Amino acid sequence: MPRRTELIEGLMQRHSQVPREAVIKEDLLRGGIAFDESALSDSANEAAGDVKPKSYFIFSFDHGTLPELGEAALRRPPEEIVLTGGPYDLRRTVVSVRVNPSSPYRVAADADGLLGLYLDGQRISDVGLPPMPDYYRHKLANGKSVMEVAPTIQWGYLVYLTVFRVCQYFGAKEECQYCDINHNWRQHKAAGRPYTGVKPVEEVLEALEIIDKYDTAKTSTAYTLTGGAVTSTIGGKDEADFYGQYAKAIEERFPGRWIGKVVAQALPKEDVQRFHDYGVRIYHPNYEVWDRYLFERYCPGKERYVGRDEWHRRILDSAEVFGPRNVIPNFVAGVEMAEPFGFKTVDEAIDSTVEGLRYFMAHGITPRFTTWCPEPTTPLGKANPLGAPLEYHVRLLQEYRATMEEFGLSSPPGYGPAGPGNAVFSVSSFMDSLPA
Repeated sequence: MPRRTELIEGLMQRHSQVPREAVIKEDLLRGGIAFDESALSDSANEAAGDVKPKSYFIFSFDHGTLPELGEAALRRPPEEIVLTGGPYDLRRTVVSVRVNPSSPYRVAADADGLLGLYLDGQRISDVGLPPMPDYYRHKLANGKSVMEVAPTIQWGYLVYLTVFRVCQYFGAKEECQYCDINHNWRQHKAAGRPYTGVKPVEEVLEALEIIDKYDTAKTSTAYTLTGGAVTSTIGGKDEADFYGQYAKAIEERFPGRWIGKVVAQALPKEDVQRFHDYGVRIYHPNYEVWDRYLFERYCPGKERYVGRDEWHRRILDSAEVFGPRNVIPNFVAGVEMAEPFGFKTVDEAIDSTVEGLRYFMAHGITPRFTTWCPEPTTPLGKANPLGAPLEYHVRLLQEYRATMEEFGLSSPPGYGPAGPGNAVFSVSSFMDSLPA
């Protein structure tokens, strides 16, 4: 039996509590997907195609730079794919596309033109592509596309508003060591693609008007406001007021239409209160990695400006404003094992991560996580092109669910349905692994 197939089937057997769909999904997220030319759109006009293209909404989430991706850069791959059926009888599983031309997983069409996911030469799943939403076919008055201003992900559930596309933590001594937000900005500008740095409030509102008009099924349910960290000001506004101005405008124009979420730094309580006053209902003050030694090295800007202990104190304080259930900090699952500083064994990495989960869950706060994609322009991506072992990701899903059950917590709000076959959250499998 080929090696990768043997690996995933062995993990499915040893960790039967983890949905088999999640094992494959995590492997795709950590290692990427190759696309046969038969699986890419032929349309030169992205908005005219039948498939919703990858929007590069904040990070590249690719295992190569645009010049290295070949046809997958010239003819954008889909935003996400959905897996069903195959020899593992997969339930519907939505997976964010992370392109890797050298991945052992390949999406290709068979002799009948039907797309499938292939591993070690064998078809292991049928593949569905996201349909082009009607609102992507309409442009703003200034000619910008809705996809550029207000892309949707998670099979249309979430409007992702990256309103500041660079980060003021800049350079090797400040940038998070796994993050390519600044490089992603540079590569899209170098390729001549539209990639607005600071999105004007009125453009965001106009794009949302189009989404609201043409999303007649009301598939889009939540919006996320996010972007790079603000260490000084943008247009005279600090971080809370900069991101908060968008929430205020959205809630005034579309009261109650979407669940408002903001991903920002862990800010002082009075700043967090401003987010809430502006209409934000879910706050994501991401703590990135739990271990102190790793946080100091992998998040040098955050350590310098705020510090790990203060960051955690602010997360707990924010629960007094939003309520514990509505504070959902993210961590980047897998960087715990990144060379040269990371843990050497899966056991050590899992123990550390669970310590962080228990710390927050004991206070009623439910962290969530993104599966680390080792982007090659980042220090950790360069040093760890294969990412963390798949075993780490599978065991994390098992321990995550067990820790939630221990503290009597349920799936967090703003992420759509939970459970295998139901989940739409596409950048990790935590929602696929929780009870429906």
